Amino acid sequence: MYGLLQGLHVVEGAAFVAAPSCGLYLAQMGAEVIRFDNIGGGPDFRRWPLAANGASLYWEGLNKGKKSVALDLGRPEGREIAQALATAPGDDRGLFVTNFPAEGFLGYERLAKRRADLICVRVMGWADGGQGMDYSINAALGVPLMTGRPDDPRPVNHTLPAWDLLTGAYAAFGLTSALLARHRDGRGREIRVPLSDVGAASLANLGMVAETLLQGHQRPQMGNDLYGGFGRDFETADKQRLMLVALTPAQWSKALIALDLGPQVATLEAELGVSFARDEGVRFTHRARLYPLFERAIAARSVAELGPALDAAGITWGRYQPLEMALSDRRLFDGNPLFQQVEQPSGVAYPSPGAMGTIPQDQRGPVQPAPRLGQHTDEVLADLLGLSGAEIGALHDAGVVAGPMEPA
Repeated sequence: MYGLLQGLHVVEGAAFVAAPSCGLYLAQMGAEVIRFDNIGGGPDFRRWPLAANGASLYWEGLNKGKKSVALDLGRPEGREIAQALATAPGDDRGLFVTNFPAEGFLGYERLAKRRADLICVRVMGWADGGQGMDYSINAALGVPLMTGRPDDPRPVNHTLPAWDLLTGAYAAFGLTSALLARHRDGRGREIRVPLSDVGAASLANLGMVAETLLQGHQRPQMGNDLYGGFGRDFETADKQRLMLVALTPAQWSKALIALDLGPQVATLEAELGVSFARDEGVRFTHRARLYPLFERAIAARSVAELGPALDAAGITWGRYQPLEMALSDRRLFDGNPLFQQVEQPSGVAYPSPGAMGTIPQDQRGPVQPAPRLGQHTDEVLADLLGLSGAEIGALHDAGVVAGPMEPA
């Protein structure tokens, strides 16, 4: 946790990955993020993975450091409170993150009537309002048809929801950008961030759209081969697999020295009339001739032998390892100051990350746990909306709001 956004009050009405991750990033930079959910939880409140008691590790992972308000959003009174929270008065308020439909009770035009300078970041599936999630958008973009082995034409969906995570980060960037603009011109704005646009723009930014247009087809499946350069997975003498990448001329020359491949590669260069050191694209073009040389050299050594030699040469490589092994890697989890051991509402204590960026000039604050559903209902209704104890009690009696939900 850092304090760069301290004093800002952001309201979040959202589910799943993209919009909640936007709120998470803002909270980790110091903003007070207040999310509202349906009483009993929204559609992602019980989403896997689960703790032994049924609590969602997924939900608490994406909602660390936030405050929680539980409302009956199926009733007009509950929807009125959600609108009031999103448009609460104050210079550092009126900031709303959502993935609710653009047309509806949380539509921007309706909310802007309550607060004209409202800033709303709206995560969407498709730009036309159609429903879309990471996997379906990814399928439409053709990425699963580029992923996988060349001898198996079936599409491969990636485990990592890339468009969700990129969209959440871009939404946080969009909200802070709009806030800076509001300080200058006093205007409110709605920023719509569809996963489809984030995915399409990302492929275009990487040159893949232009490449497909020029070639008449997208790039083929090629397993773990690094497209356009030299890189692939190799098996060592002790049956471990590692990924080795040599992008720059320096990395290439050092890899040849570390693996004693200089003479063999020189012979191949003379045969083909090329220089592998000058152009990584040439290495990719002739990878079918190069890979067997590297396969034999790496298969003759163990990871314990290869690792120090590759590190000393400054070569980019990594061993394939399951997450349970990665947890003991000091560069990733164990000993990484990004993580702190935190007991979450599930009753489980585990390494929980703070802000992904490190600010050397600032002290990291403690990582905050996720809230219990409805944990801050009374506090928020009093502080943000100025409701009295009697008014809040009446809402509880009517079933419009709810307090802390007992752990699962």
